[in-house]
Amino acid sequence: MQKKYIPLAIFFVVLLVFLAHFGARLSLGVPAVTFAEEKTTEKEVYLTFDDGPSTKVTNRILDVLKEKNVKATFFIVSDRVSGRKEVLRRIAAEGHTLGVHSKSHKYSEIYASDKAFLSDVDACSNVIQSVTGVKPHVYRFPGGGLSHRKHFTPLVEAKGYRVVGWNAVCGDEEKQGASAEILTQTALKTAKGKQSVILLCHDSAHHMATAEALPRIIDGFLKDGYVFRAF
Repeated sequence: MQKKYIPLAIFFVVLLVFLAHFGARLSLGVPAVTFAEEKTTEKEVYLTFDDGPSTKVTNRILDVLKEKNVKATFFIVSDRVSGRKEVLRRIAAEGHTLGVHSKSHKYSEIYASDKAFLSDVDACSNVIQSVTGVKPHVYRFPGGGLSHRKHFTPLVEAKGYRVVGWNAVCGDEEKQGASAEILTQTALKTAKGKQSVILLCHDSAHHMATAEALPRIIDGFLKDGYVFRAF
C-alpha cells in the first residue's frame, strides 16, 4: 500500500469501530455519551427504575430485590404516588434510593422554562420527602432530556442533585411487548464490556415483564462478576 493511502485506511478502520460500538447503542435508545458515570476498578451495576411507583409491578420488583439482597434506585413520578404511598414508603424502608424524575412526566410542561423546570423538580422532591421523610439527592431527566440537559443540568445541580443517566437498557420501552427473556438478553447485551453499568428499566404499571425478567438479569450480572450498587 502506498504511504499516501495509509492515513485514509486508518481513518476508515476507526470509523467502522466507532459505528459498530455506538450504532448498536443508539439503536436501542442508549445514549452514546452517558453523563454522571464514574470510573471504577470493580465491575459494578446500578439497577435503576423509572416512571413509578405502581402497585403490582413496583412491589414485585421490590420482592425480587429483597430476595436477591440487591439495592436499586427508583426515579419517581410524583403524580403517580397518590394511592401508592405505601409502595413509596416500602422503597425507602428497604434501603433503596429514591430519586426525582418529574411531577407529571409531560415534557412540554417540564421543559417550558427555567421556572417550570425547577418547579417540577421541587414538586416531585416535596412529595417524596413528605411521604417518606427522605430528601432525594439524585435526578434523572424525563425522556433522557437529550435536547435539554445541557441547559438544565447546571440548574438542577445547583439545587444539590446529582444527574444520573444510563449506558445500558433492558429494552422495556424500546421493545414494546417484549418478553422477559428478550428483556434479559437486551440488558446483558447492552451492558456487555462495561466496567460500570447504569441499567435503565421501568416499573410503571404496564411493565410486569420487567419484573419477571429481573431475577434472570440479576443472576446474569452476578455470573459475570458484577457487584450491585445504588446511588
